[in-house]
Amino acid sequence: MITLIYIELQKIFKRWRTYIGFLAIGVLVPIIQIALFYEGDSFVNGMTRRLQDTFLVSGNLLNGYLIGHLILNSLIIHIPFLIVLVGGDLLAGEATAGTYRLLITRPVSRFKLLLSKFFAGSIYTASLLLFLAIMSLGLSLMIFGHGDLIVFTGKILIFSQDDLLWRFALAYGFALIGMITVFSLSFLASSLVENAIGPIVASMSVIIVLFILSALQFDFFEAIRPYLFVIRMNDWNKFFSYNIDYSTIWKSLEILIGHILVFFGIAAYIFNKKDILS
Repeated sequence: MITLIYIELQKIFKRWRTYIGFLAIGVLVPIIQIALFYEGDSFVNGMTRRLQDTFLVSGNLLNGYLIGHLILNSLIIHIPFLIVLVGGDLLAGEATAGTYRLLITRPVSRFKLLLSKFFAGSIYTASLLLFLAIMSLGLSLMIFGHGDLIVFTGKILIFSQDDLLWRFALAYGFALIGMITVFSLSFLASSLVENAIGPIVASMSVIIVLFILSALQFDFFEAIRPYLFVIRMNDWNKFFSYNIDYSTIWKSLEILIGHILVFFGIAAYIFNKKDILS
């Protein structure tokens, strides 16, 4: 299995579209950091204006933790669109290249082949999120230094710098489960068709539609809204609260992992029943 995963990783990282996500993060994050380096003081003053009217605010508020949290909060919504570029190509790309029949002639089962592709895609997803963490948090700490973190969630929360690394670690770990859910959706779409573009467009469309449905404030959608994975993906923010609601976090993890298992299960059924002609 390890050899199969290694082979699939080689396939993934030989495709040019694999590096679009890394390139996008590598360009966007430094732009945000440069903008905040020159205009960060006015940005922080605007954020803390109400706080300064009541309290004496001192210290390095424009620090790497604040930048890392802002970037994670703004880019985590867009990362799924970078992930489906690879996930949607894993199976359909074999059909487009005409290598499906060659693939299944290996002396391993179809399920193992599928599982190796899924694990390889999950590793790519983890590497993309790790790169985001290094660029947004690690690089920001080097440029802006350490300090306390101010978070605005309807109210102002201030966290000591000694209380932050574990919160970021858990937040990124939770975000990884959410991104693997997105990947598994694109993986399922890739098993349905034999054109690499179709699964990418279909996955993006589903995500956009779910985002729209999650924003509609109608009673009709109240019953299904808690089970939409696009809503549960944002629960990484719950690690940045004084009293962390672990029950809600576990519930969100159950729903996300449930989506992953369902998406992979359907993809496995389709792949095992697929009549390979090319």
